Formats: sequence, C-alpha cells, structure tokens
Amino acid sequence: MKINNEWKDYQIIATGDGEKLERWKDVVLLRPDPQVIWHAQKPLHTIVRPDARYLRSSTGGGHWEYNRKIPDEWKVSWRDLTFSVKPMGFKHTGLFPEQAANWAMMIDLIKNANRPINVLNLFAYTGGATLAAKAAGADVTHVDSVKQVVTWSRENMERSGLEGVRWIVEDALKFVNREVRRGNRYDGIILDPPAYGRGANGEKWVLEENIGEMLECCAKLLDPDKGFLVLNLYSMGLSALLSRTALRQAFGSTGKEEAGELYFADRNGKELPLGTFCRFTRK
Repeated sequence: MKINNEWKDYQIIATGDGEKLERWKDVVLLRPDPQVIWHAQKPLHTIVRPDARYLRSSTGGGHWEYNRKIPDEWKVSWRDLTFSVKPMGFKHTGLFPEQAANWAMMIDLIKNANRPINVLNLFAYTGGATLAAKAAGADVTHVDSVKQVVTWSRENMERSGLEGVRWIVEDALKFVNREVRRGNRYDGIILDPPAYGRGANGEKWVLEENIGEMLECCAKLLDPDKGFLVLNLYSMGLSALLSRTALRQAFGSTGKEEAGELYFADRNGKELPLGTFCRFTRK
C-alpha cells in the first residue's frame, strides 16, 4: 500500500546503493536502508546535499556526519498532528511516516463507529497511532517499556493540542496478560512489535518466540463483535502472508482482513518497502 500524499513535511527524494535521501521539512537526511538493494543512478549526496548523513561502523552502530548545523530537534506535521523528530543513535528519527496509512484507516473506523471507542496501542513508541486515534475521538491506552519515549509521546500529544491519553510504562506482553486476567476489553488494538526488545524491568522480547502469545492475549482483549486490530512487522523476511496466517491462528478467519506492504516511492518512482501490515476487523 503506497502511503497517501498527505505528508507535506516528509518525502523520499532518491534511493540507491543501500541508502535513502529524505526531506524532513527543511532538513535533508541520508540514511542507510537494507531494503534498498538497487544501484543509484548517481551518488545520492550529489542529488541534494544532505544536512546530515548516518554512517555505519564496521564494528556495529554508527554515527551522524553533519554538513551544516541543524536543530537538535524540529517539528513535522501530518493533518492536525505535530511530532518532534531528531537524529538519534542507530539512524532513527523518532517517527515512521509510512504508518500514516494505518493512522488514516483507524481515524475513519473510529469516526464512523458511532459509539465510544477504546483503543490499546502496544509498543507505542512516540505515539503516532496514539495521537491519530485520540484525535478521532477514541479513549487511548499507550503502552511502551521505555520511559523516555513515553515522555516524548506525551510532548507530541501536547504539541498536537490533545489531552487525556492513558500512559503506561511497562513491558507490553506483561501488560496484556494482566489485562486478560482482569477481563478488560478494547474496541481497537494497535500492535507494532520490534524484532527484539527489553521491557521496563529487563523482560526479553523476541518476535518469533513471543508474537504467538501476544496475539492470543489480544484476541481475548478485543471486542468480540466489532473490534479491529492492526499488526505491523518491520523485520526483514517476515511477509504479509505470515502476518495474516499468525492472526488467523489467534483470531480465526471470521472477520475482514487486509494484508500487504507499506511503501513510499522516491522521485524516480522506485518503490521502497517499509514493512508489512495486517488489519483485522471482526464482523
């Protein structure tokens, strides 16, 4: 699924030779991307001179190299939502713009429900999906194990003129198991797990080992009649078909399904895959 053209503050300019050249509002970044397996027609840094480039180290990790002084962080907007972004270690910026396709879908579902909607956002990071659901009128519980990114999410909420999100700093799997025991239910669940991670108290998350238990818990938490779930997978080698099969195992096949890839195209039309998704809505 190509992302809609609602991003005025983000664009992929060019791709090639394992890198992508991006415009984040007034800042141009050049970052590695393992999905870019094609050659560049010419070196990307000669197309538009990047303000900063992330260079990998042969021993792991890497560092940013700057061609000019840029702000420590700056703001980008999507619709009425405002997010802070900044160059971080391990090449990230704190926002995944491709997720706007899922945000738009959730906003439509929530606004058209004609009833109160309670959404659970797991592995919620800096809160893109949280803010989209909240802006659409849902009550939202935001769960992430890293206190600093929950604080970042709260600041994004305030920048967007919103309030009232329920913030939880905890291991996501531990949280959903406790919610199952409490008998709680949600109308919508957003699940955006990393390949590997650590919980607030050192709990270990390995996607291939833990996703089955997580989905089984989510199936018990989701409204049995009209609930929806969005699953994102970023790990290379995990396909949309795999996502759909895993969801069917946990939720059964009596619902509406949509699975595919999220991608942006650069200015030359080269399509860069940015993760798989599977959306499930109970009938």
